[in-house]
Amino acid sequence: MKLHKYIIGLLAGSILYSCSNFDDVNTNPDSITKVTPSLLATGAIMTMMKPSEKKSFINHQLVTKHLAWSEMLEESTQYNNFGKDGFDGYTSLRNCQIMAELAEKSSLPEEKKNAYKGLALFLKAYRLFNYTLSVGDIPYEGILEGASGNFTVAYNTQKEVFQLLLKDLDQAHTYFQGAKNSQGAYAAFDGDPIFNGNSEKWHRISNTLELRVLSMLSKKENDTDINVKSKFAEVMGRGILLNSNKDNLQLVFSSKAGQLYPFNETLQSYKQYAMISTTVIDVLKSYQDYRLFYYAKPSEEKLSQGISADDWAAYVGTDPSDKFDDIAAQTAFCNLNDRYTSYEPGEPLIYIGYAELNFLLAEAALRGWINEDASSYYKKGIEASMNFIADNTPDKEEYTHGRTITQEYIQEYLAQPVIQLSGDKEKDLEMILLQRYLASFLQHPYDAYYDYRRTGYPVLPINPNTNLNTEKDKIPTRWMYPEAEFSYNPDNANEAVQRQYNGSDDVNKLMWILQ
Repeated sequence: MKLHKYIIGLLAGSILYSCSNFDDVNTNPDSITKVTPSLLATGAIMTMMKPSEKKSFINHQLVTKHLAWSEMLEESTQYNNFGKDGFDGYTSLRNCQIMAELAEKSSLPEEKKNAYKGLALFLKAYRLFNYTLSVGDIPYEGILEGASGNFTVAYNTQKEVFQLLLKDLDQAHTYFQGAKNSQGAYAAFDGDPIFNGNSEKWHRISNTLELRVLSMLSKKENDTDINVKSKFAEVMGRGILLNSNKDNLQLVFSSKAGQLYPFNETLQSYKQYAMISTTVIDVLKSYQDYRLFYYAKPSEEKLSQGISADDWAAYVGTDPSDKFDDIAAQTAFCNLNDRYTSYEPGEPLIYIGYAELNFLLAEAALRGWINEDASSYYKKGIEASMNFIADNTPDKEEYTHGRTITQEYIQEYLAQPVIQLSGDKEKDLEMILLQRYLASFLQHPYDAYYDYRRTGYPVLPINPNTNLNTEKDKIPTRWMYPEAEFSYNPDNANEAVQRQYNGSDDVNKLMWILQ
């Protein structure tokens, strides 16, 4: 399962505060803490940002075929045997609502009240967006009815869910607009461990999320009830989007106890099993892309043959669709770069980022949703990805292998004929999605999978002889509903399955956004 816990956790839940190991969100366990908007904001933000730990941290990269795994047969991720999902974080949704209510009733200035209310709607939309992407129809309108004793909440159709997501994000935009003081400056609010209460940055993040939501509707661009094209142009036209990597919604790690990068070797004993895939390495080599030297360690076998670490020949990918025994027996392969496993801060974990934004805009321009140059945004996305990696990696031989990403190199890379868009819409879409895929290495959990299933890009390896999906020539298109839903909310859960999938909660069924 990607997530853990179930809807019933919210329906029976109460106000909880989610703690973090990070210094700036620790509280004194011996003190009596009054529930305030700032306290709830801290808990809700860190609940959303908390990364998976140890081996679970890289599971999404097995699903997206960025990595292969040689320790044991990973059926559910690497070999596509998708099972039941789980829904966690519903208590945090209740806390978001309470945060907004407490702010409204407080003596805070109106602009700070609006900042909390905008944040609450963003956090709600972010979590429910990811839930609907996973399974299809979900409870949305009635999701908090458990507080009044209704534990059998109706499911909204996925179309309704997307309409409600856009409505909430539009309202978040309105609240953030109202988070400015009389001088026109955005108000700061307390309890924010990510942007230190900078409501302008949250405004930019919220609008960028709305563009991501709209991008998932690419197959529904002719739906007149949503008007994806005009809505995308409207959100972009607000002019309140990410400006650089400094605006990324990301979790930054450090060398302090409790703040290490989640796959650091002091926290797990699996680093030798993570093998970088051919899907990543072969493309990076074909483009002479220096990100290869930052993502991977050179093959020990190739080094023993006298090939140097800065030689492209020292890097060998592993086909994650090969038989497990063949993968485990492979002698020439690449593990993760030491900057992920030995360098304690690793790199920040991005949830919504500037590179992603530019790839979203490039795709939208290609589709004719905005009157802009797709190539310009496409190259800005690549540049942002490379700058992010270079800026978050010490310029040391063990991390760069003698191939340092510099501004001069980036411009040379962007000028290469092989990476240019051609004017062929389908080929250009593949190029944009491929670069977005490369930029999501150990980033943006599951986003590359969601892009793949709606576009088919990049082409991921599928081996009918090893694929554990019931349809041997495809990767599943969804996860099944949590078992707890059929135990605690059976009538509504079964109705949703019947409505969408003719009564079969099957991983190969197509949810509304994919039809």
